[in-house]
Amino acid sequence: MSVRSTARSVRAMLRIGFLDAIAYRGETIVWMLSTTMPLVMFLLWSAAADGKPIGRYGAGELHASFLAAFVVRQLGGSWAAWQINMEVRDGTLGMRLLRPVNPIVHYAIEQAAHVPVRAFFSMPVALLFFALDPLIHAPKEPLLLVLFPISVLGAWALSFLMNVIVGALAFFIEQSVKLMDVYTALFFVFSGYMVPLDLFPEPVRVVLDYLPFRYQMGLSVELLTGALSPAVALRLVVQQWVMVALVTLVAHLVFRRGVRHFEAYGG
Repeated sequence: MSVRSTARSVRAMLRIGFLDAIAYRGETIVWMLSTTMPLVMFLLWSAAADGKPIGRYGAGELHASFLAAFVVRQLGGSWAAWQINMEVRDGTLGMRLLRPVNPIVHYAIEQAAHVPVRAFFSMPVALLFFALDPLIHAPKEPLLLVLFPISVLGAWALSFLMNVIVGALAFFIEQSVKLMDVYTALFFVFSGYMVPLDLFPEPVRVVLDYLPFRYQMGLSVELLTGALSPAVALRLVVQQWVMVALVTLVAHLVFRRGVRHFEAYGG
């Protein structure tokens, strides 16, 4: 495909994905309501603290951390694993393979088109909390605000790519949705979604630096709440994007091997 025809295809897929998100905005709202666990955890942690700080977390830090987790979760979610499983089982993936665009790229564009709709519904909620809560403050370091959207994009990319990897296992087993459920449970615990990362013991935090969970959420939360120094923030964002590059390679290899298996058995 030429550059011009590729650009037209990408614009068309973005438009279709965006219109799909608008058409099924009710489902988008339901999905948002199912991802409000950070707000629930904020209430639980606040009750547990009973006005006393937990580690470095006073009331303001707790408010800011879980509100940021809510925002990042809305912007960084992906459901590619479930979509791939469904299309492998009912055979509709075969139609994707006939198109000139790589299926992974197609999935990515479709799902990226939903992000503005989720932002439209979620950001007013976050801004309302921010406006009404005098304990929440924006980070003072400008670099952290610059790095935040870069980290959110990386968080979305990692979430999507991990979904692709686990979803592609459906080419080899009956379905991989249960494996994605296990991965999601680990994400809830080790990403900062339910527990602030710096409340874990030091050995656990060291291990988390080499796993994708922190970079799918915790890093963006730490940037938005001003919990990192500029030097550390820059290093972690670089590490995040190195991980994105590595996971992209793994996702491509696993999906390509899966497609060969799919075609060999008449998919």
